[in-house]
Amino acid sequence: MSILHLIGREKELFNDDITLYDKELSTIVSNSRFLVLGGAGSIGSAVVKEIFSRNPKKLHVVDIAENNLAELVRDVRSSYGYIDGEFATFALDIGSQIYDAFFENDGKYDYILNLSALKHVRSEKDPYTLMRMCEVNIFNTDKTLKQASGKGVKKYFCVSTDKAANPVNMMGASKRIMEMFVHRNSLDIEVSMARFANVAFSDGSLLHSFNMRLEKKQPIVAPNDVKRYFVTPKESGELCLMSALFGQNRDIFFPKLSEALHLISFSDIAVKYLKEKGYEPYLCKSEDEARELAKTLPQKGKWPCLFTKSDTTGEKDFEEFFTDNETLDMERFNNLGIIKNELDFDAEKLQDFESELEKMQTQHTWSKEAIVAEFFKLLPNFEYEDKKKYLDGKM
Repeated sequence: MSILHLIGREKELFNDDITLYDKELSTIVSNSRFLVLGGAGSIGSAVVKEIFSRNPKKLHVVDIAENNLAELVRDVRSSYGYIDGEFATFALDIGSQIYDAFFENDGKYDYILNLSALKHVRSEKDPYTLMRMCEVNIFNTDKTLKQASGKGVKKYFCVSTDKAANPVNMMGASKRIMEMFVHRNSLDIEVSMARFANVAFSDGSLLHSFNMRLEKKQPIVAPNDVKRYFVTPKESGELCLMSALFGQNRDIFFPKLSEALHLISFSDIAVKYLKEKGYEPYLCKSEDEARELAKTLPQKGKWPCLFTKSDTTGEKDFEEFFTDNETLDMERFNNLGIIKNELDFDAEKLQDFESELEKMQTQHTWSKEAIVAEFFKLLPNFEYEDKKKYLDGKM
């Protein structure tokens, strides 16, 4: 099954740029030491493969998910074999003191790439998961950046999101605030970032759930009024590596919008997906009907589908990688655009935000409304509307 075909494309986005810079990429990687944080997720593992395939001097991968790390090692060994340098994985929480000890006793890296994130809009539904989103997306980034600046690291890269451009949900806003904290650290260490679209069939994504639904003989559900841009896992890895190695201080890389990058609805992908799997989609009118028909339709070559309008908190009508007031460089690469950022942060407001959330954690009590209020202090134009309806309340 071709992921490109399912997302409405015929060719990979960054082929021209990767081909043009491949020799330089390989030279830098083969002479450098890398630490990849959150390296066992979909984007992280794609980044690890891009680095590993170019024979780095050292490649350490940290992730909290030990099972994913085990699969990453199996995948890399089965695809690429071995490198001349050191390759090792560590099942660690980068917010922990154990990670601090690990970094303090090693820390000899030229490039650190941070792909760890809470990426689901559904994670902002309750105050506790929302606080963890702040911890992972903002404060762990800030902490590991400070550690890197004291160890002589050449460059720190972290992944943002298209949802950070004019955010409408807390996940996107947390990444926009992360960008502000990154700016604060850019005085002490070179940093770069990337914003990009949905990664097709990444772990936990709606498209990935299509595989799970077929495996478990369950209905496929998708919104029919939401269109998104998609990149493949490999393209996400290429984009991150290009930004990490070639980005200047505070640059944010993103895929150029062109004929090669198509908007496509989740329901359209679902129809293509099922046809690729040999099934005819059967449109249902309710969850109950879809669940019931899942017991009999597949044997007849049909699959029950429920395509509905999106009415949950945090869904954006359209996607954008940059805002009107950001300066762009659209000339340097064929299919990669760059947001050129001047130094821009309010140190006092960032400190207040940090202090307020730390106080909430120390007291062991806070509300979602209290966290949202702190977000608005940093993002006064934040277009957030809590509809009190979340994806966990749907099939």
